[in-house]
Amino acid sequence: MGLDRRGFITFLVGGAAGTLFTPVPWKLLDDVSIWSQNWPWIPRLKYGARGVTPTTCKLCPAGCGLDVNTVGKRPVTAEGNFDHPLSQGGICPLGSAAVQLLYSPSRVKGPLKNNGGKFESISWEEAGKILADKLSGLKGSGKVACISGDENGTVNEVLAGFLAALGSSDFYFMPGDASVYALAWNKIMKGQGQIGFDLENSDCVLMLGADLLSSWGTVVRNQKVFGQKKAKFIYAGPVQTGSASVADKWVPVLPGKEGALALGIAFFLLNQGKTCSARGFGPFKDYILTNYTPSKVETLTGVPARTIQKIAAELLSAKKPVIVSGSDFGQGSSSLDIVAGIFLNLLLGRLNQPGGLVALPEMQVVDQVPGLTRLRQNNLVKFIADVQDGTRQTELLFIYEANPLYALPQNAQFATALEKIPFKVSFSTFLDETATRADLILPAPHFLERLDDAYTPFGAGSITYSVSTPVIEPIFDTRSTPDFILDLAKKAGLDLGFSSFEQVLQAKAKKLGADWEELQAGKAFVSRNNVAQLSVDLPGDILSAGLKTPSSGYPLNLVVVARPYIGNTRLATTPAGVVTIRENELKGKDFYVHINKATAKKLGLRQGKKVKLVSSAGECKALINITETVMNDVVAAPLGFGHTAWDDFSKGKGDNIFNVLTVTQEKGTGLYVWNNSRVKVVKA
Repeated sequence: MGLDRRGFITFLVGGAAGTLFTPVPWKLLDDVSIWSQNWPWIPRLKYGARGVTPTTCKLCPAGCGLDVNTVGKRPVTAEGNFDHPLSQGGICPLGSAAVQLLYSPSRVKGPLKNNGGKFESISWEEAGKILADKLSGLKGSGKVACISGDENGTVNEVLAGFLAALGSSDFYFMPGDASVYALAWNKIMKGQGQIGFDLENSDCVLMLGADLLSSWGTVVRNQKVFGQKKAKFIYAGPVQTGSASVADKWVPVLPGKEGALALGIAFFLLNQGKTCSARGFGPFKDYILTNYTPSKVETLTGVPARTIQKIAAELLSAKKPVIVSGSDFGQGSSSLDIVAGIFLNLLLGRLNQPGGLVALPEMQVVDQVPGLTRLRQNNLVKFIADVQDGTRQTELLFIYEANPLYALPQNAQFATALEKIPFKVSFSTFLDETATRADLILPAPHFLERLDDAYTPFGAGSITYSVSTPVIEPIFDTRSTPDFILDLAKKAGLDLGFSSFEQVLQAKAKKLGADWEELQAGKAFVSRNNVAQLSVDLPGDILSAGLKTPSSGYPLNLVVVARPYIGNTRLATTPAGVVTIRENELKGKDFYVHINKATAKKLGLRQGKKVKLVSSAGECKALINITETVMNDVVAAPLGFGHTAWDDFSKGKGDNIFNVLTVTQEKGTGLYVWNNSRVKVVKA
């Protein structure tokens, strides 16, 4: 007879009284304790005075404030900072593991040079000389590029400014909804500033795909707003995500059709006389009223016309509604999804209003940078395709705190492109998949060891600037990446206007009107200034994209679901996170994908069945979990498994869902989209 989890717990409880009176378990526990305490990577506790150091978390883009508890000036635990506006005492699974990650066995302990497939240790001086020699012949060539995984740090200005001084504009952020908003709002709609959402003052929040309460934007802050119960939350998406499971209403909608749903809601608002002053409103309105009728939108989205009308009525009856559009896992959205969500806000008069959609000012201090909003519009997927087919020549690639070899759709294409770039430099804290393919690894300090910052994380409802102050001296032979770049620029005769990263951050604080000493002490600077909009454009040429029906070659819609405790696009599962993974998410080395009972019956699948997910991009192996939290003809898969690098806590567990994500190019904008990927399930 097998023993499942429930039976195991019952066995433990039932046998507890007897085992208390025998010395066997105590001896075993003593042996285990001695064994585990001898793990070489476990930090040794020290006695000393207790203290608390406030700082800003840099493990994800949310920019939460942390209070790091110290003993003898050594960090021991991290908690949410009650005084920080983006955390308010809350903390996510990654933030809670921040101190543990200081001592992770996957940390890069010093500069490494790839010598014929084997890494050998070198000094920082030698690394600087190697790079100086490489750069000497590349000035003005436009053949230097950079990929950054940091969404909100001023380090991006230093890196992009360095490239600009070398004559290159090839600076790319890792894909995310922040970049799609920049394209949709700033380029397509001609809006100004960075889009944010004033959730704190809203009384009705409609989430179109954006998993606000689990993985999208300023997650901890979003959860705090939800906990105050001042607003009604409605989630529209194909899977019962963290947001859907606690929202006042879950509206199942087919993947990649959130934009069509938004335009279906707009149909009812327009018929109620709602209007806006945006350029092109007339043709935009006419197209919606002709092509996004209730019956047609019901067919496209799977949402009954009656439900769409009710959502429109709830938005109309609310005093301060706001609509947030995006993808379930924060990337791969189409510009139509974003434009349609913004349009709903415009129809309801919610731009730059309390509780609505807000446009927040950009802020930069490195003069060479053409503007971060413009840089966010640079298309990384297109850059990779151009390198792969030879239309773009890149000789040197910098990769900062990013893992594109793991976290890009159709990542086999990136692996091929990477091989065509003669020299790659990884500035990574951890030995991730991309770092293992670099020619130089120049390790960045853990964020608790370095000076860093976060300016208005994507999704925030107001200007929020905070500094990440060092809590401990670097444990290993690491060096601040922006300081290294500034030194490299100086030696190359390039003037970025600053000699240290601290000077850069001080200049930003001064430009904002923030107090540098208060920032260092952990106090966040907050301003509610918005960017006035004279008018914006409504692009009618993208509306037809929402009317497309999927190809029949791959019958299932694929949805990627982000689970912070499993990891994200930058971090693998932390050692602490391993024990939180549920029994229907991972079994041995196989991960689960999720379908409902009707889909399982149609495909002839049962619980725990081994299968392959196959798409035009690739395949991955999985087990089946049957659950009614997924729509018909939808397969949901978790993000974060399938690592081939890092450490034994995460390596070799499950498969990488990015292997099967398929990329399509949006007509009219050139944007690459993968939030509408489709697969077929094959029995293994």
